[in-house]
Amino acid sequence: MSTTKIVYGLYADDDDLMNGVRAFNDKGIAINEVYTPFPVHGLDKALGLKKTRISDAAFIYALYGVSIGATVTWYVMNHDWPQNIGGKPAFEWSRNMPAFVVPMFELMVFCAAHMMSLTFLVRNKMYPGAPAQNPDPRTTDDKFMMEFITEDVESIKQLLVDTGVEEITVKDA
Repeated sequence: MSTTKIVYGLYADDDDLMNGVRAFNDKGIAINEVYTPFPVHGLDKALGLKKTRISDAAFIYALYGVSIGATVTWYVMNHDWPQNIGGKPAFEWSRNMPAFVVPMFELMVFCAAHMMSLTFLVRNKMYPGAPAQNPDPRTTDDKFMMEFITEDVESIKQLLVDTGVEEITVKDA
C-alpha cells in the first residue's frame, strides 16, 4: 500500500501564495501544481517554469497565413480571374503584390490567432468534453491553491500553516 498523498493548500491572497512558493523553494520542496483565478506576476519564474513555445508556434502559423494569402492572390490574379487593367495585363504577381499586403496581413493575423487558440486548448486538454482538471472550483473565482504529491504530509502541512494557508486538504494519490 502506497503512502503517497496529495496535499492541497488553499490561500486567500496572491501575496500569501507567492510567499508560500518562496518558502517551499527555500526548503527544497517540489510544488506539483499551482491553481490561480488569474495570472500572478512572477509565479512562473518562482516555480521555475520554462519559457512557453507558443510564440514559436504563432510565428509558424503566421507564415502559414501569409503563404495562403500570397497563394490565393497569385492564383486569383494570374489564373482564375486575370484582368487587363489600364492596358497592362497583370501577369507578374511580384509587381502587383503591394496591392495585396493588407489581405495577406489579415490572413496572417487570422491564422496565427485562431491556430494559437486551438493549440492552447488542445495542449492544455481544455477541448470540449474534457474532464475538469481543477481540484477545487473556488480557484476559478477568488482562491489560490498549491498542490503537492508527497509522503511527508506533516512537514508540508506545517509549512503551509506557517505561510498563512486558509485550508489544507489531504487525499490519497
